[in-house]
Amino acid sequence: MDGQGKSWHYSCMTPRPQIPVFTLFGETSAFPDVIHCERIWDRARLHDWVIQAHRHHAMCQVFFMRQGEAKVRLDARESRLTDGAFLYVPAGIVHGFQFRRGCEGLVLSFPSPVVAGIAQSSAALSRALGAPFSGPMPAFSEVLANRLEQEFAGSGAFRASQLVALSHGLLSDLAASRPEGRQTTPSDRRMQAFQAQIADPASKGWRLADHARALGITPGHLNRICRAVTGQSASRHLETALMTEAARLLAFTRLGAAEIGFQLGYDDPSYFSRRFRNLLGESPTAYRKRIAG
Repeated sequence: MDGQGKSWHYSCMTPRPQIPVFTLFGETSAFPDVIHCERIWDRARLHDWVIQAHRHHAMCQVFFMRQGEAKVRLDARESRLTDGAFLYVPAGIVHGFQFRRGCEGLVLSFPSPVVAGIAQSSAALSRALGAPFSGPMPAFSEVLANRLEQEFAGSGAFRASQLVALSHGLLSDLAASRPEGRQTTPSDRRMQAFQAQIADPASKGWRLADHARALGITPGHLNRICRAVTGQSASRHLETALMTEAARLLAFTRLGAAEIGFQLGYDDPSYFSRRFRNLLGESPTAYRKRIAG
């Protein structure tokens, strides 16, 4: 498997100035296929069953544990992936694994265009696929995952179309396994676009007016949409997203708090620290010390 797919990124122990970000499994080149499918055993065993913390800006992943167990790190949270369970990780989420030796299962990776193709059809589905979730693998999802594995290894005339169709079926079936949320509203699609803008590295440093302008609406309209969907103002939602990213950088890099604030658009380090404390209840320094400990 080392030829076409250098799978998950494995970072050596030397500290890095940034959270590793890759288009696919440690590669900086374009995504090499329609999707990517790999066995957990094929990659994890090469790195002593540890995959260091990393993230992808333009790719989501589904991990299906057929047999075994893994300790999972998602941002600053820890959980476990056990026999017969799955984990969905959207783009932008820091994740790492410590697998029990001999684990077997699948890692399915879907580039953004594949995910967007299904997310655009439903605001509720788009919202469901915007955050990590896990649970027992639904029976039909397991059938689809197995079929994806077979189709990925094949070379049929309609392979690409089959992979996309199967991917959409799997992602929607997994999303349907989540507890039902609230009903969709006409504001959902705009809210999803706002969230996508916030997650886009190109928007770093944007103010609320910049986001509203890019959406073709006024800041007041964006604020009403955000309150209707999330119950909080657009400025609060934006700042919460920025501080969540700050928390990731504090937990997974050695960047100084002032530099992190500057990357996120805060020119005044003291103001950044005050806002971080206001939202998270502790200073950036205290947060890093607690997470590291």
